[in-house]
Amino acid sequence: MGDLRGKVAVITGAGSGFGREFARVAAGAGMAVVLVDVQADALAETAAALEAGGTTVMQRRLDVADGHALQTLAHDAWARFGAVHLLFNNAGVGTTGMVWEASVQDWEWVLGVNLWGTIHGVRAFVPRMLEAAAGDPGYRGHVVNTASVAGLVDPPLTGPYNVAKHAVVSLSETLYQDLSLVGDRVGCSVLCPSWVGTGIARADRNRDPRAVRTRTRAAAVGQALVDKAVSSARTTAADVARLTFEAIAERRFWILPHPQALDAVRARHEALLAHAPPPDPYAALPQLRRQILDALHAP
Repeated sequence: MGDLRGKVAVITGAGSGFGREFARVAAGAGMAVVLVDVQADALAETAAALEAGGTTVMQRRLDVADGHALQTLAHDAWARFGAVHLLFNNAGVGTTGMVWEASVQDWEWVLGVNLWGTIHGVRAFVPRMLEAAAGDPGYRGHVVNTASVAGLVDPPLTGPYNVAKHAVVSLSETLYQDLSLVGDRVGCSVLCPSWVGTGIARADRNRDPRAVRTRTRAAAVGQALVDKAVSSARTTAADVARLTFEAIAERRFWILPHPQALDAVRARHEALLAHAPPPDPYAALPQLRRQILDALHAP
């Protein structure tokens, strides 16, 4: 990507977590930023902090599950800045519980934000990025889709999230292959972090209060697991943002901030090749599986 000064980054989920840190790194590199989030106060807080440092900011409160809203955003970003160079499809939410217990609204919400939000971002921005590349030999663009280690393995009690993130990985790999057929000026990466201290554990705060939620013992156990993992994570969102921008500069596809998680990924693929059942993603933490079982089957 070269020098980022004067270029433009669009970041969804910019109100907290990875999105806020992506925005900070982009601003520090001299970029203008287009900030997107569904939570108005968090979005305004990120925008105000960056504007105080002299960054040019455009902000838009919207739900990334709304494809029309993202098409409008892309149009408006191009109208204001003339081009977009980095796109972070980052907004994410999750639910917990047994996969058969999740309500239709659970599935629609998680897939709507995590998967459809990414699809809508790709559809709205990539054609314009390719058009910019065709018209300017100096243009370079890059798309980063936030998936998860849960897009590479399948932990229990987070079914809709796993399904969505696997689909984001597949979408990203396909995007990489499709882009390779039309040139080399627009690239893409997929970010697959493990547990990090972000706000995703409490994403439900932005959900329609009328939605049917899964309130079962398994959902409570899963939520407790997520809460503990997120609160005890040593890797920060700032760490992940720094690694992500390094990957963009090097045009690396896979962004894997937690290399220790690759043991579970390797075990999954070895099982597939051996025609064996899926291994336990928590095999390296047998005490964790014991805790989950004890909590699920407690009197």
